[in-house]
Amino acid sequence: MKTRFLIAALALLAGVPALSAGLATGAATGVAAAESGTGTVGGIKIPSANHPITLDAPAEATHREITDDQKRARNYADQPPLIPHAIRDYQIDLNINKCLTCHDRRNTEGSQAPMLSVTHFQDRDGQTLGTVAARRYFCTQCHVPQTDAQPIVPNSFRDFDAVLGHSQGQGQSQGQGQGGAK
Repeated sequence: MKTRFLIAALALLAGVPALSAGLATGAATGVAAAESGTGTVGGIKIPSANHPITLDAPAEATHREITDDQKRARNYADQPPLIPHAIRDYQIDLNINKCLTCHDRRNTEGSQAPMLSVTHFQDRDGQTLGTVAARRYFCTQCHVPQTDAQPIVPNSFRDFDAVLGHSQGQGQSQGQGQGGAK
């Protein structure tokens, strides 16, 4: 019951700016209330202008997808590989998984796409299955498209070869990834 009352009170407060400007007792009072940024409802003084809930904030810019089919170095250990191609209209639901048309083990020879890891064919008990495990079926819950977004925090991850001082592998010569030094 308290929750319903609280929700009703919040809904009333959200509509207060319109009420305070439009339903004031006199025309001059309504204009004064709108100009001062406050209004009264039931004798309670309530701010109505520049309230965060009423302001229109512009959306953040989206980052451009990188669709050059070049694999990037990973930004941390055990990071799922990024998707190096566009997936905008890919259907992934209970009936179909567009990713599997190229990445399923039966289709990689013709598509030249990397085959799914053997881990994608194991259930949670480690038993190998004949098809993709249900917990690995929805690819985009782990794999995301590559973008030109800059990292929010610095990344000092170095892969195993870099830690051991071995020469750079093929994956590292193609780029530093999106997270800084490798």
